[in-house]
Amino acid sequence: MRSPETTPWHSASWQSKPVQQQPAYSDVKALERAVAHLSRLPPIVVSWEVEALRERLAAAQRGQAFLLQGGDCAETFADCESDTIAKKLKILLQMSLVLLHGLKKPIIRVGRMAGQYAKPRSADMETRNGLTLPSYRGDLVNRPEFTAEARTADPELLLRGYERAALTLNFVRALVDGGFADLHHPEYWDLGFVKHAQLKEAYQRIVSSIGDALDFFEGISGRGVHEATIVDFYASHEGLHLLYEQAQTRFITRQNRWYNLSTHLPWIGMRTAQLDGAHIEYFRGISNPIAVKVGSAMDAAWLQGLVATLNPQNQPGRLTLIHRFGARDVETSLPRAIEAVRQTGQTVLWVCDPMHGNTETTSGGFKTRRFENILKELDVAFRIHAEMGSYLGGVHIELTGDDVTECTGGARGLTDADLQRAYRSSVDPRLNHEQALELAMLIAERSQSRRHPHAV
Repeated sequence: MRSPETTPWHSASWQSKPVQQQPAYSDVKALERAVAHLSRLPPIVVSWEVEALRERLAAAQRGQAFLLQGGDCAETFADCESDTIAKKLKILLQMSLVLLHGLKKPIIRVGRMAGQYAKPRSADMETRNGLTLPSYRGDLVNRPEFTAEARTADPELLLRGYERAALTLNFVRALVDGGFADLHHPEYWDLGFVKHAQLKEAYQRIVSSIGDALDFFEGISGRGVHEATIVDFYASHEGLHLLYEQAQTRFITRQNRWYNLSTHLPWIGMRTAQLDGAHIEYFRGISNPIAVKVGSAMDAAWLQGLVATLNPQNQPGRLTLIHRFGARDVETSLPRAIEAVRQTGQTVLWVCDPMHGNTETTSGGFKTRRFENILKELDVAFRIHAEMGSYLGGVHIELTGDDVTECTGGARGLTDADLQRAYRSSVDPRLNHEQALELAMLIAERSQSRRHPHAV
């Protein structure tokens, strides 16, 4: 297949393809006005940030960096407040510090934030007590209340989503640029509710170790560690609502390329990864680094078709494959996926999403994920990649900086009975702050043991 540069493509060419997971708007004129307005607004990110991320992801492909991608399953407009945003940034910074210490390589920090407002649904309609209404598709589309008015797709929400994405990323940038992410001052990131003593002590040891190393280097060199002061932070979301993505897609003359400037790293979900579909058509033409979720339903031909279509020139850092098989299937499915991509002769960045394949529902009706299954899938994925001469270059985690009880297990041993105490997610269960930090520590510890298998 010819490259996007020589194949006819423009930001609306997806509209000629079969499309999945798009809302139905009753007022087409209002939708056209909202999309036209959105297309005139300034971009949320800029092309040189996108290119900088692509170069970092290329380093991760070579095993020289590691991607930490995390955040909410679905953001809500109500989450656009300073404390909530700061908490998400804090837990990602804490996890990245732990991973930096354990993996001994740069960590690429990417938040599932500033645009994660649309969600795919398994059914277009939902029925309660005999009343059938459109499904809630995220704050970008409609509202969660079960009324006809709330569930009607509202084009104005596209503009509200853009505004909140811009406000969120603006606040994150202000915090980062202001020194909030400075490795010299991790005390800024304290979330205050890590109650498990062993976890807290282990984290403090890591902080002290990195602090001592910085002081030592600066002492003998007489200069500051620039990289430790300036931390780059990137945004990502599922590129689901194609009119929203199209409206923020621009041709940058200086680069002679099209970019989706609503985010740095958009990804394609399993439900919209059809080779002949509208999402693949849209994604093949943008120059952002992109990702695709990969599951057991994808056979070798499908996977190879995605690689050939989305990265025909085998550009480093362009394509990330986020595998999500679940602890039960990863042992059999992952080797087949690695081999299928290897047969193409192309290089991708492999990332493990240990969350989505491990979702289950308790007898009490709560959707949850068990920490031991999340950890097991990660462990097996690291081992299989190593055995096959591949490299697992990142993790993709649904998490929150809040003290929720949505996933069971972890250091405090949350059980099914604990879920009702602080279950706040409207879509998927997330790791809370303690569980997320513990997972980062376990990844780091296991990485060290793989490098030094005979160390005591």
